[in-house]
Amino acid sequence: MVTIKSPKDLLGFEDVCGKLGPIFNTLREKIKPGISTYEIDKIVESLILSSGGKANFKFEEDYYHATCVSVNDVLLHGIPSKSIILKEGDIVSVDTGIYYNGFNSDACRTYPVGNISSVAKRLIDCTEECFYNAYRLIRPGVHLYEISKAIQETADKYGYSLVKEYGGHGLDKGIGGMHGDPFIPNYYQKELGQGMILKEGMVLAIEPMVLSGLGDIITDDDTWGVRSKDHQLTCHYENDVIVTSTGAKIISVDDNVLSHLHQMEENID
Repeated sequence: MVTIKSPKDLLGFEDVCGKLGPIFNTLREKIKPGISTYEIDKIVESLILSSGGKANFKFEEDYYHATCVSVNDVLLHGIPSKSIILKEGDIVSVDTGIYYNGFNSDACRTYPVGNISSVAKRLIDCTEECFYNAYRLIRPGVHLYEISKAIQETADKYGYSLVKEYGGHGLDKGIGGMHGDPFIPNYYQKELGQGMILKEGMVLAIEPMVLSGLGDIITDDDTWGVRSKDHQLTCHYENDVIVTSTGAKIISVDDNVLSHLHQMEENID
């Protein structure tokens, strides 16, 4: 059941999602060779608590961390660990969310660790482009799977694959509201049809997950980590978006988002 948020509730979502921006900006400075994924998790949790919020990932059953930190071929749900030490050339996805005043946020960034290869940079560029090509389309009256189609067409242009088992989602209020309806596939096939029609007041988490090799995935023995079956690089990028009367508004804004929006404005001019 997709909920249409009231103007008051939209302000609540803007507030909690806005708390993610400073966290992602801080991580860009902190993530360097030699840091463990456990340390990254602790940095994020401290920043969440300092913001007045709580780590809503900890509301998930049997999950005890503020983040999922996924390195290289791990696409998502990587469990933070003291034994996983980042090295020069890695790429690392940090997925996190905040619960504040009854509202939820959920977003992800993939960061370079030191100097990365042109192959890794191209994958990050593709994944972010997948999001922004989808974002451009969002407005009332657009069908949901037009988002999925834009993601698919972008990944196809780069020659990359998309995961079918996981995708974006709605955001709702309350504990357990981090993953709400609708489910937003990260791929498109004609058999899916068009999907529901987007309406003003929806809050969506759009999150392309891109694999540089084949689209097959496997689950780690810990039952959480999901990685590419062929162990090729993967990338994950996620933002929270409000459907407005005239388009869409990103509400999980950090310097990365601001840079993309500025570039989009320049291209329009």
